[in-house]
This record gives sequence, structure tokens and C-alpha cells, in this order.
Amino acid sequence: MPPALKKLISQPLRNFNLSERWLQDQIHSDPTLLGLGEVVVLQRERAQPSGGRLDFLMQDPSTNKCYEVELMLGATDPSHIIRCIEYWDRERQLHPSLEHCAVIVAEQITARFFNVIRLLNRSVPMIAIQLTAISLGADEIGLQFTKVLDESLTFGEEQELPSEPQNLAYWETRASPDSLAVMKKFTALVKEVVPSAREIIRESNIAFASTGRQFAWLTPRKGKHCHVQISVGQEFRDTMLGNLDADGLAADARGARTVVMQLRVSDIEEHEAVLREIVELSGRLSIGSAFDTDG
Repeated sequence: MPPALKKLISQPLRNFNLSERWLQDQIHSDPTLLGLGEVVVLQRERAQPSGGRLDFLMQDPSTNKCYEVELMLGATDPSHIIRCIEYWDRERQLHPSLEHCAVIVAEQITARFFNVIRLLNRSVPMIAIQLTAISLGADEIGLQFTKVLDESLTFGEEQELPSEPQNLAYWETRASPDSLAVMKKFTALVKEVVPSAREIIRESNIAFASTGRQFAWLTPRKGKHCHVQISVGQEFRDTMLGNLDADGLAADARGARTVVMQLRVSDIEEHEAVLREIVELSGRLSIGSAFDTDG
């Protein structure tokens, strides 16, 4: 017998006596709701010179791509579109070597919105996400985020990206036990190799700095690995990539100065010597501020 059909009826969030603040809270708690991948929140309600506030500045740690996200209950309107583009443009100017994408989330994506986007074709990479709220019973509500427009164009770190401070308990609710085990093991290695290193725990990642600039960044994930970035300077990047490859550890370049890896606990155990080498170099270079922050 086929399953019974249940008719789902969508309603505006305000019909549930829910506000944009409530919606922000849900997305902040789980940014993957938007369907942008395993993004993390760098900053919420980021103040702008114009006097407004960007709802969310997000980033995909695996690519460093940034998303300027604006929420709106009801339908999109011209002022909402312009505000989102202004915020996107400001962040792009602050961090021109990173890829940026404007994201509008609204309950109704209007025809006028698509007309404006056509006028801006090949100028602004933008994603439009339509939010649908569905009543599931007296005390339950469902949220569905549907991408109705994908970005049309992408671009390409002069300033360090902002991110709210956090503690380890924050990551324990957002990452798998396997990934957290990688984080702890790699953290122990860093502190042993660079005794002056200190942890900086925030919503986007866990960074390490000694007496100089930050030199390594961890982002725990929901799988078995942990995303790791280590800045080794432009002069040594290719050499370190060669050493990692020769040791059988997969790694990629990120920009001119950074090496990125997806590490598991077994990787740290099997390739400890080469990882200690790269961490020691990175920590030593950071003291002399030989490179800028990439995290």
C-alpha cells in the first residue's frame, strides 16, 4: 500500500508569530540550512559604514569563499536588493583576493528581483533562496530553503576576516567526534612544536598564533576529517607541498602562501615527522611576520 498523502500548506513566518530574529537564530545554529554547503558563520549582524548591518558573513572553509547573506521576511524589494549588493561590494573591497557571493533569502522572490538581476548580469555573483515555512502540527514548523537563482559570475586578504569568539563546547555541538579527535591531536602537535603557540577559538575556525601572526587554522567537520590550513610563505610553499607529497600525504595550495589538508587521526600518526616540519617552519616565519594572515 502506498504511503498516505499529506497536504502541506505554507504560510508566512509572521502567521506563526515568528520574527526575522527567530529566523536568524535558526540559521546561526545551523548555517547548512541554506544549502550553501558546510559553511560557517564568521560574523552575525556585521556593522556597515552606511549604518546598516549585514545579517551574516559566512565562509566555506574548504574553499575560503565568502557569502554575504541578507534575510528578509515577505517579498524582496529594490531597497533590499541594493542593500545586499552594497554589503557584498564592501566585503569584496576589504578582502579582494577572496571569492565573494551575495545571497538573498526571502519568502517571496519577485519578478522585479529577476529584472534587476538581469540588469546586473555578469557584474554581481548572486544567489537567491526562497524560504518556505510549513506547519507540521500544533507545535512544529518546517523550513524549506530553495535556491531559485544561482550565481552568474565569481571573482578571483588584505584584512583578516572577522569571526565571533567561541569556546570548545561550541565546536563539540557542530563537529563529529572523529573530527574533534583530529583537532585535539593536531593542537597537541602544534603546542609541542611551537611552545609559544596559543589557540584562538572562534565560530569560523580554531587559529594558532605565537608572538607573531596567526600561522595555522583548523575547521572541524561533520565527517571523519578536519580541514587544516598552514601558512608557510610564498618562498617555501612549493617545497612543503613536495615534501608532503613525497611522504604520501595529500595537500593542495591555497593562494601563494598556504597549504591545505583534510587530516584524519591516522594521517597525523603516520605523517607526524613531515607535519612537525611544516608546523615548525610556519610558526618560525610567523614570528617575523613574513606573511599576512590567510585564515
